[in-house]
Amino acid sequence: MTIPVDDSGVRSQVAAGEAHPVPDDPEVLRLKAEVAALRSQLDARPRKRRTARTIRSALAAVLVTLAAFALVTSVVGLWAARTTLNTDRWVATVAPLPEDPKVNAAVAEYATTEVFAVVDVEQRLREVLPAQAAFVAGPIAGQLREQVRKTVQNVLGSDRFQVIWVSLNQQLHQRALAVLEGRSEVVTAAGDSVRIDLLPLINQVLRELSAQLPTLFGKTVTLPDLSSGEIPANLRLRIEEAVGVTLPANFAQFTVYDSGQLYEAQQVVVTAKRYLAGFVALTLVLLIAAFVVSPGRRRTMAQLGLWLVIAAVAITVVLRAVRREILEAVPGGVYRDGADATVTTVFSLLRERGVQLIVIGVLLALIGYLAGPGRLPVWLRGQVRRGAAAGWQGTTRGARVVADRGPGFVYRNLDPVRIGGVVVAVLAALIWSSWTGLLVIVILLAAFEVAVTLTARQNGSAGPPAATV
Repeated sequence: MTIPVDDSGVRSQVAAGEAHPVPDDPEVLRLKAEVAALRSQLDARPRKRRTARTIRSALAAVLVTLAAFALVTSVVGLWAARTTLNTDRWVATVAPLPEDPKVNAAVAEYATTEVFAVVDVEQRLREVLPAQAAFVAGPIAGQLREQVRKTVQNVLGSDRFQVIWVSLNQQLHQRALAVLEGRSEVVTAAGDSVRIDLLPLINQVLRELSAQLPTLFGKTVTLPDLSSGEIPANLRLRIEEAVGVTLPANFAQFTVYDSGQLYEAQQVVVTAKRYLAGFVALTLVLLIAAFVVSPGRRRTMAQLGLWLVIAAVAITVVLRAVRREILEAVPGGVYRDGADATVTTVFSLLRERGVQLIVIGVLLALIGYLAGPGRLPVWLRGQVRRGAAAGWQGTTRGARVVADRGPGFVYRNLDPVRIGGVVVAVLAALIWSSWTGLLVIVILLAAFEVAVTLTARQNGSAGPPAATV
């Protein structure tokens, strides 16, 4: 029998339980092809979106990694530019060094050695002692050396030498900057070096020794007083004439940069000043690009925090390796200890910036994670919401209780409340012991006393107290 299938006249014949299809109409074939094409397009869209999302996520991860390392490097560059290339900041950084015990001990040992080289104490003792007593020249010289070391330490720790130290570092830094930037007419990178000259310290020590031990030099020694910070250009000649010796060319000087290091430092300074601003701008561009490209900014923020921590730790490891190399070039003992303390002081601000970057990185990573869809973040956010709601309800309920019963309590216990305010103010003053803190505490105490007095009066005018304590 024949069964109608649709309105287009397309039929199927079923005979003896078996179907025999009739050829389709061309229009039906076209429609089927369009449906198949649409289905393939619909199936391809999710795949394309997933592929695009994967590419954007990978690109954002790369950009945020580069941005984290660029940010940490920029912080190091800005610190170096603001600290080592600025005379005022450099002087402020190194000004406390003479007060550091390790630096003081190292400089005192060096200056004592230099003074003994000038005075030649043991030879002077042998000249004045009888031949039979010449053997005591060494022990006496040792005692005098300890006296000289104490004198050097006292000079280093004095306020008068602080002025000399600041002036000395100003001149040194300005001269070093002129050399590093290629502006010096005296020292060049081709075949010279930059040295720290401690001759002003030796001058002050010799002045102190001439007052304490007048017979040490065999004559009256007259040397200029440098406590005003003015260091004369002919200081070396005046010391030679006063003491009666000829000083070596490098007396009381030690090298900061030799000729090779000086040239390398010049190149670093030129490169840093040329590219630092561009590097900071590149850091900002990388950060913005990472968040623009990223399909999940919360995830990108968490990645930024983690890479900040990694970058800060990596740069710290590199700087510590550089520090070890610097200290290994210094003789062990008191000199190395002094150099270690000096490096610690100079790098203290950079160390603080590194800790701040690590803290910021941890906070960003935590915020990015806790804002995510994970089971633990969702549970924590729920707990925080419930805790905040309970806290607000408790605060509101407590405020109502205080508003209802507080004035009566103050009226009944006015004197104890006033005394309690004074006790709290005294304890706060002991903790916050500054003039600004004391002023704030006095103002708050006065406001508290006026407030409780007015509250008690208002409550008293409403009627007699229910009870007296």
